Amino acid sequence: MSNGRKGLGDLKAFISKYLSKHSETDEQHKDEQLVTHYYKAKRDDVFQAVEELFSSSTIAGSSRERGEITVRYKGKRKAFVVATVIMVRPFRTAVDFSVTTDSGGPVDFGYSRNLILNFYDQLDQKFTVIDPD
Repeated sequence: MSNGRKGLGDLKAFISKYLSKHSETDEQHKDEQLVTHYYKAKRDDVFQAVEELFSSSTIAGSSRERGEITVRYKGKRKAFVVATVIMVRPFRTAVDFSVTTDSGGPVDFGYSRNLILNFYDQLDQKFTVIDPD
């Protein structure tokens, strides 16, 4: 019976990864690549770097106080992105993303997930990634 449940879990993971038009990160995400990233940096420096990720897109709103940036992303596909930047301790800043693609259909075949991975890759090159503990 447990093999059937594992198979069902694998199917759900596949569906949420590729047959959706929304992806988001979380501290305890089932997909290891979509777990919140923590950086050894000041919140303002990380916030600025996140804003720079969207230099060719339209920033719909930006609030340093709340640590939130909303963007109308323009890339291969259009998407709505919400980035959250929170300082959890001095020099320990968390970054999360939520991406919803503006595709004509109900799925984006992993585009929203890959966009998040691309954002994290760019931030990982600028800042030291640290363990959340």
